[in-house]
Amino acid sequence: MITVMGATGNTGKKISQTLLEAGEKVRALGRSEHKLADLKRAGAEVLTGDTSDAAFLSKAFHGADAVYTLLPTDRRAPDYRAEQDREGEAIVQAIHDSRVRYVVALSSLGADLSEGTGVIAGLHAQEERLKRLKGLNVLLLRPVSFFENFYDAIGPIKHEGINADSVAAHLAVPMVATRDIANVAAKALKARDWTGVVARELLGQRDLSYAEATRILGMQIGKPELRYMQFSYDETAKALEEAGLSASFASLYVDMTRAFNEGTIKPNGRTPLNTTPTRFEDFAGEWARAYTEAA
Repeated sequence: MITVMGATGNTGKKISQTLLEAGEKVRALGRSEHKLADLKRAGAEVLTGDTSDAAFLSKAFHGADAVYTLLPTDRRAPDYRAEQDREGEAIVQAIHDSRVRYVVALSSLGADLSEGTGVIAGLHAQEERLKRLKGLNVLLLRPVSFFENFYDAIGPIKHEGINADSVAAHLAVPMVATRDIANVAAKALKARDWTGVVARELLGQRDLSYAEATRILGMQIGKPELRYMQFSYDETAKALEEAGLSASFASLYVDMTRAFNEGTIKPNGRTPLNTTPTRFEDFAGEWARAYTEAA
């Protein structure tokens, strides 16, 4: 049995589907029974509950050969970092209580740094909690910005005609498809072939600037003139709050983009092991369909 947290999200759903297709027994966790229905029909055992509740997670992890964990923190949380810590402590307590021996944990590039990285500092804290558990074999996956984050840009592009963020326009950064993260995670959850604590960066197919990514998306929707605009950190934080996200998250988000812009967060180097196959152009077609379907 393999337990998957966040089974209705970007990575968890894909991991669950991949494992089920491979004939594995899957226990899929989420907050919504409705959103878990497809996985249930596919043969997964589904459990709904509060993933910051250590008792619920202990029950969900009990008897599992391996567990996929992540911090599913709500970007509207009034104190985002405190919520990260609350979720992380519940996960670690549940791992301890259920005696799980193998964990694949979704983290991030930059999680080796303890401060100055915004939202990623909360993932560093979770990595440290996991490392303190005795006898645990944990694979820390450290991907970079998801391709799927560009779905958040559909509204601004439709209504304002631009894509904007506080990342420097021509800074080439690694970006990755969540399907590639899911494939790596599913393979590890099945194999359980590592010992101790292992960290693995996942850097996508190539580095790409936000300006170039925006141009590719624009070509897909018949707007070759679509441009990316770099907002100031204050402008970005204000836009995030106006979109309904908390001031706490907005502040941590711009601290993270500042860390990328200033070179505080950067990969250790691209290798065949951390380079994943899906091209941004492959994702752009999927994004364009979502753009067309959006009201």
